[in-house]
Amino acid sequence: MTTNSTLAPPAAAPQLAASAHAKRAATRRAALEWIAVHALGIAATLFFVLPFVFVLLTAVMTDNQALTGDLWPKDWRWSNFGTVWNTPGFLTWWRNTLLYAGLGTLLTVVSSTPVAYALAKFRFRGRNTAMMLVIATMMLPPQVIIVPMYLFWAKQLHMSGTLWPLIIPLAFGDAFSIFLLRQFLLTIPKEYTDAARVDGCGDLRTMLRVVLPMAKPAIAAVALFQFFCCWNDYFGPQIYASENPAAWTLSYGLESFKGAHHTNWNLTMAATVLVMAPVIVVFFFAQKAFIEGVTLTGVKG
Repeated sequence: MTTNSTLAPPAAAPQLAASAHAKRAATRRAALEWIAVHALGIAATLFFVLPFVFVLLTAVMTDNQALTGDLWPKDWRWSNFGTVWNTPGFLTWWRNTLLYAGLGTLLTVVSSTPVAYALAKFRFRGRNTAMMLVIATMMLPPQVIIVPMYLFWAKQLHMSGTLWPLIIPLAFGDAFSIFLLRQFLLTIPKEYTDAARVDGCGDLRTMLRVVLPMAKPAIAAVALFQFFCCWNDYFGPQIYASENPAAWTLSYGLESFKGAHHTNWNLTMAATVLVMAPVIVVFFFAQKAFIEGVTLTGVKG
């Protein structure tokens, strides 16, 4: 009479233990190697993410807790965002910022694209000189020409106290946007434009029907750069719109809000979150086109 047993032989137990120990050691070694390889990235991520986490956690604290050293809210006050939103003037700042950023981005893209196309695809005398002049304007700080520009807009055109002195110049192109678009358009093979001309397309139709659809990543990158620049602009509204609270933007109005609520750090942080949120959301949904456009613009010079 024989008896079947499912138990492992005594001699196999040390082998199973050694195998399990080897697997755990390999797992720990792989984890340590991953941390070592990505240590710099992890440190950079924490460096950028932790301030946002701190701002968000402070924004939902009570008035008294925000003045303490606590890092975690005891009572989550999501109503702080509603309080900030209903603050007199905040909605006006929001509308002004949307007008400035939206219209400024549209005008920049529309005005810069034809210039970049001409510098990239047309052959004419002085083309390189024109490009050098465009690049040279990028080296000129805006603070250098702010006094004559202010006198022109305020004394001659009487537009002081509005955002139009910041929006109208964008209809005449932006040096950085022209440079970025031109670098991308240089990567588009000349055969496409030649084929379009053979089919009877003029220069304008070739640009609109052939080149621009292929340049969507670069256009998206330029639009995002300009949108972020206008949304976060503090210097321009301070110069031209500071005398008229009805023309303030979020960046300038936030300074006034902070001065009025200098002891309410939770409300100040809530206002900061509301100012940052649109930029973060826009970049989150458009990051693929943004990264692609920035990467491809440096392929050919």
